[in-house]
Amino acid sequence: MPRLKPQPAELANQGDDAATKVAATPYNHSRGLLLVGLFKLTKAAFFTAVGAGALHLVHKNVADVLKHILDALRVGPESRFVEFLVGKATLINSHQLREAGTLSFLYAAVCVVEGTGLVLRKGWAEYFTVTLTAMALPWESYELMERFSMYKVALLVINLAVLLYLLWVLKRKREEAAGS
Repeated sequence: MPRLKPQPAELANQGDDAATKVAATPYNHSRGLLLVGLFKLTKAAFFTAVGAGALHLVHKNVADVLKHILDALRVGPESRFVEFLVGKATLINSHQLREAGTLSFLYAAVCVVEGTGLVLRKGWAEYFTVTLTAMALPWESYELMERFSMYKVALLVINLAVLLYLLWVLKRKREEAAGS
């Protein structure tokens, strides 16, 4: 793979002008875009596993499977939390598991597209990720207001940070293109 930026030793031989030019290249944000892309790919792996797990549980008694897992983990069945989980698990049917599996796979596919595009430094991926992240914020805010949890706060903060970072990168690229 070709080097995109000169190495520090090369810059030292070329003087201050070369260092200034490299700092202004569009590749100076590649680490951040790589990090966001890897985050998206990690989400894709997670939701693929969730989808596979949901589809694996179709035509099985989810409460029995949960009880078996809790027994293997040596979690006492008398706990109120365990009773709550088992009670909720009895309400899940095959149709809901198929829907959850399908939606998880679809979301994982979107995350693969976003993550791969960002890792490969494709401009369309930045716009795609900005659009999807911005579209999700109202729903995430609504969910947070309906049922507050620290998990939802963390998710909202991460998505806001990704959105603001990508908007900043896009603004910098536009400024650099206008200055060229």
